[in-house]
Amino acid sequence: MLGFSPISATLGGALIGLGVGLLWIVNGRIAGVSNIFASVISGPEGFQPWRLLFLVGLPVGAMTGLALGPALIADMPQARPELDLGPLGLAIAGLLVGMGTALAHGCTSGHGVAGLARLSPRSIVAVIVFMLTAMATVFVARYGV
Repeated sequence: MLGFSPISATLGGALIGLGVGLLWIVNGRIAGVSNIFASVISGPEGFQPWRLLFLVGLPVGAMTGLALGPALIADMPQARPELDLGPLGLAIAGLLVGMGTALAHGCTSGHGVAGLARLSPRSIVAVIVFMLTAMATVFVARYGV
């Protein structure tokens, strides 16, 4: 598999699990990024400082990993994603992801990480749908069917 790096993937997965687990233990909340984001933008009634800090931490963590990771993990530079989408393509992709999370009543982080860990039937079905949709999308994008 081109671009796969088991060390950085394992480390990243462990850090995501640690973050999800800590949020559950400390706040009693599920780390569903789409719901956290929606509550921050919905207005002052849903605002809580931890939600904003969580959201700010996502790009800060990614930038920190990008800056420090290659020096710490030799195979990490091979795992950087490359996107051939322009601003319009990214906006459309973001809109589609937003619509999907609204339809699924949650996102891949809420269902896939926290929901599966709790053996939630709704999350199991949602993750199966996510995965089948992702496989179909890759197939269509690669082979133009």
